[in-house]
Amino acid sequence: MYAVIKTGGKQYRVQEGEVLKVEKLCGDAGAEIELKDVLMVGAGDDVKVGNPVLKNAKVLAEIMGNGKAKKVIAFKKKRRKGFDKKIGHRQEFTSIKIKEIRA
Repeated sequence: MYAVIKTGGKQYRVQEGEVLKVEKLCGDAGAEIELKDVLMVGAGDDVKVGNPVLKNAKVLAEIMGNGKAKKVIAFKKKRRKGFDKKIGHRQEFTSIKIKEIRA
């Protein structure tokens, strides 16, 4: 069984037991969270699609930990003008493990 969930402005296809990195969520390591924005649930040929979300469907997950991704560098330069600007950014993320999909 799989599901398509929405969190942090992005959509993810998840299965039970899968570990993935999502945008930072509130909570400490080991905490259980409930993701209610389930857009689609499928098991073989049986597929349920929400409009836009499925009612009474949720995904239970456990927070594995929080961290920061690798630094992304944005470098801007204008030729022959003596202008250059270097900016770095590290995005925070949360690792979650999918425990159960309820539909």
